[in-house]
Amino acid sequence: MIGIIGKKVGMTSIFQADGVYVACTIVEAGPCPVTQVKTDETDGYNAIQVAFDDAKEKNVPKPMKGHFAKANVTPKRKVMEFRNYNTVPALGDAINVENFVEGDKVSVVGVSKGKGFQGVVKRHGFGGVGESTHGQHNRERAPGSIGACSFPSRVFKGKRMAGRTGGERIKIKNLEIIKIYRDENLLLIKGAVPGAKGSYVVVEK
Repeated sequence: MIGIIGKKVGMTSIFQADGVYVACTIVEAGPCPVTQVKTDETDGYNAIQVAFDDAKEKNVPKPMKGHFAKANVTPKRKVMEFRNYNTVPALGDAINVENFVEGDKVSVVGVSKGKGFQGVVKRHGFGGVGESTHGQHNRERAPGSIGACSFPSRVFKGKRMAGRTGGERIKIKNLEIIKIYRDENLLLIKGAVPGAKGSYVVVEK
C-alpha cells in the first residue's frame, strides 16, 4: 500500500481523451518526508510516519522540533502513520506523486464539512409530516411520532432525530486518478472527495 497526505484545492472539470466531460477534484499531494520508521523491535509494530505542510517554527512544540530535526526535516503541520508499505523508505526520504500513475484506483479519506445542528429532513432525508393538507400546519420538516405512549413508553436508542451533522471521517474507494501534474505535485481525481477546500485528505493506493 502507498499512502500520501494531501490538501484539497478544489474541484474542476475536464474533457477526457474519449471526449467525455468529467468532474474532478484537485489534490495537492506531498511531498511528504518520512519523519520516523517504526519497527517491531522498537515500537511493537511496523509503520512509517510522514509529515506534510510547512508550519511556522514558533507554533511547533519543542519536542516536535526535536523530532523533525532528527529526520532533518523542517517543522510540519500534519503528521500521519501508514502501515503495510511495500518498500520501507529511509528517514528523510520524500514520498510524492511519483508513487502514483494515471489510471490508478485510489481511496481518499477526509473529514466532511461540518453542518452544525440540523433537523431530520437534512440529516436523514425525512419527508416531513403530511405536507400542508389535512389539518397539518408548520409540520413540513417535523419528524413525526418518535414512540408510543403507554407501551413501550420510551424512545428506543438509535432513533433517528435532529442533531449535529457532518464533520465525520469519510473514506471513498475506487476513485480514479485522471491526471498528474508532477511539477506542481497535483493529482486530478475523478469525482468528489470529502472535505472543504484547504482541508487535509489522505490518498491511498
